[in-house]
Amino acid sequence: MIDRKWIGFELGSSALPVERGRLQFFAKAIGETSPVYTDESAAHDAGYAGLPAPPTFLFTAELDSGAMFGLLDRLGVKLQNVLHGEQSFEYLGPVVAGDTVTVRSRIKDIYDKKNGALEFIETESRATNQRGELVARMRALTVVRN
Repeated sequence: MIDRKWIGFELGSSALPVERGRLQFFAKAIGETSPVYTDESAAHDAGYAGLPAPPTFLFTAELDSGAMFGLLDRLGVKLQNVLHGEQSFEYLGPVVAGDTVTVRSRIKDIYDKKNGALEFIETESRATNQRGELVARMRALTVVRN
């Protein structure tokens, strides 16, 4: 069982430079067909200062930094027992090419179901841009099979 003492633990920060080519690649990889995500003139016509990040793009910040993998290791969770349960995003401002976004996360809750056969690690995250503006709130649920 994952020790509940970790509730409230902060993972630290993960910085993510938002690069145009990476946004275009990400949009293509997820099957995004709107030209707003791949064509700068379409993005400008839609009112963006640059190519906007597709809705789930910010999830890559912690993946790139390895913060979540480090957390699982600290908790004694074996990666082969992990499932991605769910993810939600609340955008408060645009994230566009040229920005640098910093994501700070903490463990909001740890609980179990089925008499401990499944454990859940709920994290909440805040993303700020290079100007210190809060641009998104995120929530993730990681499932651990025991």
